[in-house]
Amino acid sequence: MKHTPFDGSNPLFRIGVKPLDLANWIEVDERLDFYLEEKKRLEEAHPGTVFGAEAGSEMAQQEVLDLLVDFLPERFPEIYRLDGNAMHLNGRAVALDSGLPPIKTAGHMVQEDLAIMHRDESGWRLVAASLSFPSSWSLAEKFGKPLQAIHATVPGFAEGTRNAELITRMFDNLKPDMPVWRMNWSVYDNDRLFHGWKKGDPDAPTGYGDNASEPRFIRVEYQTLRKLPLSGDILFTIRIHLNPLKLLETMEEGRELARGFITSLEMLDADQLAYKNLTAGRDRLIERLRVIAEGVPAS
Repeated sequence: MKHTPFDGSNPLFRIGVKPLDLANWIEVDERLDFYLEEKKRLEEAHPGTVFGAEAGSEMAQQEVLDLLVDFLPERFPEIYRLDGNAMHLNGRAVALDSGLPPIKTAGHMVQEDLAIMHRDESGWRLVAASLSFPSSWSLAEKFGKPLQAIHATVPGFAEGTRNAELITRMFDNLKPDMPVWRMNWSVYDNDRLFHGWKKGDPDAPTGYGDNASEPRFIRVEYQTLRKLPLSGDILFTIRIHLNPLKLLETMEEGRELARGFITSLEMLDADQLAYKNLTAGRDRLIERLRVIAEGVPAS
């Protein structure tokens, strides 16, 4: 596992940003092709759910694309190669002059989801996004809204709360040369990357929304925030990492991680459990983690 924010050291429902080393801005691994193919599949099957852009966001979108075009071949020369108006990666070519919205082109090159926040009189609003892998939220319900509305359902982050004020202040004070990162985690009963449906949606997979019935996969979000120097907008990236819970059984540090995971789960209050869809599943998950923490072979 690359990231383990569930280990008890990073409580959920905290802002918890840290300075970002730009070498770690974008994460690339052996599943790059799978993520990009899944983005393509979702664009074809559900185009209205994975992309949105307001008129006037084009400059910031192009800024994001330009940053990635410069960064990727330098940081990952064994994978990315710029040749004329195309970025080549793993046997595929992404045209940079295809006429697509720049943020959509940018999304075709990386495993991350990309979202742009713009400041106006209502606050920092979500004005453009290539969002293929949401974690139980939809772009349609958040698009165009300011931070306080985006976080309205998050326990402790609704408008008027101290956390809401701190986030706005953090966004206002972010500098282009001072990017930050944070992490989030959740658990699901499956390893689907796209979780943008709501329970009861007609297009949702059968049984969707009951993902805490048997928690089997740990889902980690590695998030970064960068102030764009030209537009003054903020780029929010979200990189999803998925690992089966049973992987803890074979890791050298698995028992320690399981103990920390139990601590993290025990810190959640009723509202937080409900938000994470763990009201019914927490006790079963803790039981499973205790087995791992004690080093008892799985039955």
